[in-house]
Amino acid sequence: MGGKRMGSFSLKTVRESQSSMRSQQPFSEEHLTVPLVPHSELQIGHGRESSFVEVRLTLNQFCFYTTYLHVTYKKELYQAAFLIIQQRLDNEADYEVADDEDRSDYGLSILDIFFNDKLAAPLPEIPPDVVRECRLGLKEENPSKKVFEECTRVTHNYLRGEPFEEYQESSYFSQFLQWKWLERQPVTKNTFRHYRVLGKGGFGEVCACQVRATGKMYACKKLQKKRIKKRKGEAMALNEKRILEKVQSRFVVSLAYAYETKDALCLVLTIMNGGDLKFHIYNLGNPGFDEQRAVFYAAELCCGLEDLQRERIVYRDLKPENILLDDRGHIRISDLGLAMEIPEGQMARGRVGTVGYMAPEVVNNEKYTFSPDWWGLGCLIYEMIQGHSPFKKYKEKVKREEIDQRIKNDTEEYSEKFSEDAKSICRMLLTKNPSKRLGCRGEGAAGVKQHPVFKNINFGRLEANMLEPPFCPDPHAVYCKDVLDIEQFSAVKGIYLDTADEDFYAQFATGCVSIPWQNEMIESGCFKDINKSEREKALPLNLDKNIHTPVSRPNKGFFYRLFRRGGCLTMVPSEKEVEPK
Repeated sequence: MGGKRMGSFSLKTVRESQSSMRSQQPFSEEHLTVPLVPHSELQIGHGRESSFVEVRLTLNQFCFYTTYLHVTYKKELYQAAFLIIQQRLDNEADYEVADDEDRSDYGLSILDIFFNDKLAAPLPEIPPDVVRECRLGLKEENPSKKVFEECTRVTHNYLRGEPFEEYQESSYFSQFLQWKWLERQPVTKNTFRHYRVLGKGGFGEVCACQVRATGKMYACKKLQKKRIKKRKGEAMALNEKRILEKVQSRFVVSLAYAYETKDALCLVLTIMNGGDLKFHIYNLGNPGFDEQRAVFYAAELCCGLEDLQRERIVYRDLKPENILLDDRGHIRISDLGLAMEIPEGQMARGRVGTVGYMAPEVVNNEKYTFSPDWWGLGCLIYEMIQGHSPFKKYKEKVKREEIDQRIKNDTEEYSEKFSEDAKSICRMLLTKNPSKRLGCRGEGAAGVKQHPVFKNINFGRLEANMLEPPFCPDPHAVYCKDVLDIEQFSAVKGIYLDTADEDFYAQFATGCVSIPWQNEMIESGCFKDINKSEREKALPLNLDKNIHTPVSRPNKGFFYRLFRRGGCLTMVPSEKEVEPK
């Protein structure tokens, strides 16, 4: 759920709106045009499937809601009805992240306001027995976060029916298609400006880049085509791209674009300016973090692993270098090159990962599902607190076979840096037998979250981006190697690209990824600016189609010209039309 929500309404405002509805006073014409949803109202709820009925709306979802209200309600009820249905769903979502001590009172307030017989608007009816169960649940000592789950489901099902069919026949669906047309425009290297090299990947460099049209900054991971072919890495590269495209998580880097150049395949990813955990653990003061900071990162990692496992994905390469910090100090999992999707009911096998972080079952080349990732989390928690990994000291010279033997046979040692809770979770995650390991006994991420080490973490608020990190990177600092310290890739000789490679490149270079692209349009202001221009020119829906309204010439920015070139922006009279006499 997106953090701060601009333009949201308080419960007091809803009460005032109900009074206004009962008075049946007609609203002015400005209330009959489609309002723009505020920036943060278009955020996707974390870890939930995207659909037309999420509270944090995507572009198409917003069009659906607004059109539904135009079609369904009388004009004089439009504004208040829109407020009530949106605010009811919004407050039900906010209830889940309310502080424990406030949750009961907050839930009862929702019931009193939105579930009574005095509402004048024809809202979808919630069965009385469902409302009764909600009220009983809220009076318990520790009310469940899922009290309103059934109410939300009923409302969602109602909105999926006739209102959505009406939406598809409206002009707002055409507007949605215009945005989808823009989203599907070709992406090339000229879409971006490219800046300094940030680091190296397995197949090429990672550099900073900027979308020319919006100014949005990203990290561009370049996979050299010849290097991929030489190492037979086509399947690995395509697998990483598809997994990144599939996973939409606040705790995993997002893929925004995938395109190709003459020499490289490029993944345009979330840029993380705060550096990686390895840099912070070993290069800023004494090795390691205080326990509070380590636990916060561990909680976010737990959420990231939960999101991956929800998609049946095992990561297999948890280590400090792959955990990146953003500008605010939140972390994301990066580099999904070794990740793989495990079909339901099946298991994986493969000795893959980084020496010193691989679980015993991986070292032994045994079958597994998600157990290696919980082992990796244990290694990371240990290293963040102690200042070195559990089975190898920092910069210790030791053979791979020796480290593998330590992983299989040795017990990690704990210093005074660890509290009893920190020791406990490390021991439970670093259990040699995967069937007895925390997170692998049938409880999954939920069981890990319940460990006492996380007693001060409200995971609902963490997932909603409502908790402040214990450390915020200095915006003036550079948390990565100097450009001159990053080794250059040597030229690949004896490898030639031919037409047989084109099918692979076509599968890889698919352009924009929908949700990150939508977020970019919102954050950059393009969505707001274009729709604002169209709203100012739009006619009230009840006016005769032959009547035209004089319009002022709009500012012809990049996206306006792009829409016009494609024959879009058709909801209003064209510039060539003149004011009727």
